Amino acid sequence: MKNLFRAITIVLCLAMIPVSAIVTAAIKQRFADGPNRVFSGGPLVSGELHRGAEPDWQFVNTIPTIEMQLEEPSTSRRIWTVEHDGKLYVWSGYMRSTVGRLWKRWPVQAERNGNAIFRIEGTRYLRALERIQTGEELDGIAAAISAKYPSRPTPLTRAVIERGDVWVFEAKVCQPLSD
Repeated sequence: MKNLFRAITIVLCLAMIPVSAIVTAAIKQRFADGPNRVFSGGPLVSGELHRGAEPDWQFVNTIPTIEMQLEEPSTSRRIWTVEHDGKLYVWSGYMRSTVGRLWKRWPVQAERNGNAIFRIEGTRYLRALERIQTGEELDGIAAAISAKYPSRPTPLTRAVIERGDVWVFEAKVCQPLSD
């Protein structure tokens, strides 16, 4: 019995090594300038702030993800994006699933206060996120998302968005975030 207890203690201690490493990396990333591929990051502070005419957003269709920070909370994350009809959209799937409700908090936060900063290829853009829940424009947006991200298990359609399984936000020009 004593040997079994020692073996269990050793296994638990060894298991704590990777757990401690992961927790430490996640905490450390919260103070970094932006997210990494795995963990959310701190506020987006580096990069030139875009001023001037609205860019031609088609270039985002070749970029897998962009960095986004909401005004509140000021943590940053990587998100999916697409351009359609000259407008920039961000989206989040699994919103009606149990996993989505536990894991995806930014869409609910963005619906409350959509002020955001995007950092795309080193340039920061101030935007206001406005959720789109219905309308004919969702047909084109869903088609653009499906073309860019074809690995979705079920086809993305206007009905899926209107049902609330996927939340889509248009990123509109806005005023600077509060200091």
